[in-house]
Amino acid sequence: MLRLRTLVVATSMALAACSQQSNEPAQSPAPVPASTAPAKASTAAPKAEVSAVNPFLEPSTLPFQAPPFDKIKDGDYQPALEEGMKQHLEEINKIADNPEPPTFENTFIPMEKSGQLLSRVRRAFFAVTGANTNDTLQKVQQDEAPKFAEHQDAIVLNDKLFKRIETIYEQRDSLKLDPESKRLVEVTYKNFVRGGAKLSDADKAKLKDLNKEESGLRTQFTRKLLAATKAGALVVDDKSKLDGLSDGDVAAASQAAENRKLDGKWVIPLQNTTQQPALQSLNDRATREQLFKASWDRAEKGDANDTRELIARIAQIRAEQAKVLGFSSYAAWKLEDQMAKTPEAALGFMDKLAPAATAHAEREAKDIQDVIDQQKGGFKVEAWDWNHYAEQVRKAKYDLDESQIKPYFELDNVLQNGVFYAANQLYGLTFKERKDIPVWQPDVRVFEVFDKDGSSLALFYCDYFKRDNKNGGAWMSNLVGQSKLMGTKPVVFNVANFTKPAAGQPALLSFDDVITMFHEFGHGLHGIFANSEYPSLSGSATARDFVEFPSQFNEHWATDPKIFANYAKHYKTGEPMPAELVEKIKKSKTFNKGYDMTELLSAALLDMSWHSLGPDAPKQDPDKFEAEALAKAKINLGYVPPRYRSSYFQHIWGNGYAAGYYAYLWTEMLADDAFQGFVDKGGMTRANGDRFREMVLSRGNTEELAKMYKDWRGQDPSIEPMLLNRGLKEAPQKK
Repeated sequence: MLRLRTLVVATSMALAACSQQSNEPAQSPAPVPASTAPAKASTAAPKAEVSAVNPFLEPSTLPFQAPPFDKIKDGDYQPALEEGMKQHLEEINKIADNPEPPTFENTFIPMEKSGQLLSRVRRAFFAVTGANTNDTLQKVQQDEAPKFAEHQDAIVLNDKLFKRIETIYEQRDSLKLDPESKRLVEVTYKNFVRGGAKLSDADKAKLKDLNKEESGLRTQFTRKLLAATKAGALVVDDKSKLDGLSDGDVAAASQAAENRKLDGKWVIPLQNTTQQPALQSLNDRATREQLFKASWDRAEKGDANDTRELIARIAQIRAEQAKVLGFSSYAAWKLEDQMAKTPEAALGFMDKLAPAATAHAEREAKDIQDVIDQQKGGFKVEAWDWNHYAEQVRKAKYDLDESQIKPYFELDNVLQNGVFYAANQLYGLTFKERKDIPVWQPDVRVFEVFDKDGSSLALFYCDYFKRDNKNGGAWMSNLVGQSKLMGTKPVVFNVANFTKPAAGQPALLSFDDVITMFHEFGHGLHGIFANSEYPSLSGSATARDFVEFPSQFNEHWATDPKIFANYAKHYKTGEPMPAELVEKIKKSKTFNKGYDMTELLSAALLDMSWHSLGPDAPKQDPDKFEAEALAKAKINLGYVPPRYRSSYFQHIWGNGYAAGYYAYLWTEMLADDAFQGFVDKGGMTRANGDRFREMVLSRGNTEELAKMYKDWRGQDPSIEPMLLNRGLKEAPQKK
C-alpha cells in the first residue's frame, strides 16, 4: 500500500505507497480539505528553537541525500519541522507578493522548489513515526499536526498566490508550455480549487477550523490504534493452547512475551487486519475465538484506546468539509479527481463484483462446514474457524498445506532471488547491499539500485519485521523524491510486519507474505523509475485508484514459472520446490478467493458508506452504522468479517484512503488487464518491461492517467481478466 503524506510543495499532496497485508497494495492522494499530515490535538506547545547543528538544516551529504539517521536525534525533528514551515511560508509569500506579472517561470518553478527543509524533515519524520515510533515522537506528532493543517491552509487559501496560479491556468493554451509543464499547471490549479481557494472568506475560515480539528483527530486515531493493537495481543499462559503452531512460531511467541517481561507466558501480537495468521494453525477452538475477538475488539474496549468516538466525529467533520467545498458528501469530493470520478461509478464497479464474490464465499463456507461436520465438531462455522478449516479444505482438495510451503520461502532468498531477480529480468536492474548507509532501526537493510546500463539509479530500504512500535500493515514511501528540476534521485523504502524469528531461526514466509513483498516492491519500482521534471508529479503522486496499479501488477511475477523457480528453494537444502508441490500451488490459485474478495469488498463498502454521509446526518454509532451498512450492501456474511472493522480501519481514518479503499479493487482490474497485455505480447520479456517502464512506471502523474493506460495497453481496461484471475468467473473451455 502506498503511505500518504502531504508534501511541503504547495501544489500537491503526495502519495506514499502503503500496501497493508499481502493482497493489498500501497497508499497516495491530492490535496484534501483537511491536511493529510498526521496530526494531534494540542497547539499550545512552546515554539521549538532550531539548533545550528540540527542535521536537517542542510541537505544530506550521504549518497542520494539519504537522511543521516545516525546523526538525527528525537529532539531534532520538532525544531526542524517548525523552521521548515517558517521558511516555506516565507518562500511562498515571496512568490505571492512578486510585483511582476505572473509567469510559469516566476510562479510555478519557485513553488516547486519551495519547502526543501520541510520536505527533508517530514519525509524522515513520517518514516520513523510509522516504523519505529516512541512517546517522544508521538508527542511531536500531537503538537505539530494542527500546525501542519494550518500550514497547508496558509498556502492553499492564499488569495494572492491563487490569483497568480489562476492567471497562468487561464493562459495555459497560449503559453507554449511543454506537456509536463502544462499538466503541472492544470493539476496545481485544480488542487487549489478543490482545497477551497475560491471560497468566500467566511467559508475559508470555517474550512480552516474543520481542517485543523480533523487533522488532530486523525493523529489521535493513529496513536490510539497503535496502543490498542499492542495492548490487544493475546497472552497465553498454557503452552498446550498453542497446539498446531510450528516450533518457530511458538519460539517467536515466547520471545514476544519475554520482550514484554511476561516470563513463562506466550504472546501472539496482533496484525492490522481482522483475521490473524495464527488462526490458521491453532487447533484449540477457544484459543482461536480469543485471538479473533482480541483482534475484533482491540479498539472497542471502552478504555483510553477506544477509537469509536474519534471516528464518528471524523466522519462528521468530513461531511461538513465537503459541504463547505460545495459537494454532497466527502466521497463525492474525493472521487472527483480519481479515475472513477464519482461514488456511483465506484459503487457500480463493486456491485458487479459483490454477487459473484459472496456466492463464491458461500460455496466455500459449505465446504468448510462439511469438514466440521465430518469431524463431528457440533458447531456452525464462525469467523475464527474459517482460516483453520479452510486450510484443511485446501489440504484435502489439493493435498497442500502452509507448513509444506513455508520452508521454501526464506525471506532473504525471496528478496534477492525473487523480487530483485524479477526486476532484473524485466527491467535490467541490479542491486548491491550498502552497509554504510545509516538506518532508523537495526533490522533495516539498504540496497543501491543500478540501471541496465550500470548507472546508479536509486537507494532502496526494506524494514520487514513487526515491532510493537511500528504501525500495522505494509507500505512504501520516499525518503527523497525524484525530480530533474531539483537534481534528486529517488530514495525509496518498503515496510512490512512479518513475524521476526527467534534468534538462530530462519525467517520463513507464508505465500501471502511473498505476495506482499512483490506488491510493495511494485510501489517501489514506481518510485525508483520516476523520471519527471517536477516533484509534484513524480513517481507515485497519482490518483489513489491508479497508485495501487503498479504494485498489484508486480504481484503477478511472484508466480511466473521462471521467477518462482529461482526463489522457491528449501532454506536448509537449497533444493527447488518439487514439481508436484508447485503444481498443487497452481491448482489452488483461486482457492478461498470468494472469502478474500468478500472481506475486501466489505471494507471498501464500509469506507464508502462512512464517506457518503451527508452534512446533515447525525453523529453515528459506529457499531450500529457498520452493521446497517453491511446489511444494506447485502455483504453481511457473519463468517466473512470485513478485512478492517471501522474502529481499526487505519487506511481511511489515518492514512489518506478515505473514500478510496475501493482503489484496491479498481486497481486489481487494471493490474490483471495489464498482465493479460503482457501475456498477449510474450510475457516476461525485456522489451515488454522496458515499454511498461517508459510509458507507465516512469511517468508519474505527468499526463491524464486513463489516457496513459490506454496509450500503453492499446485499449481501455477490461474487468474480464480480473473476474477470471480471481476465480469469480469460469474460464472458457478450449475447443
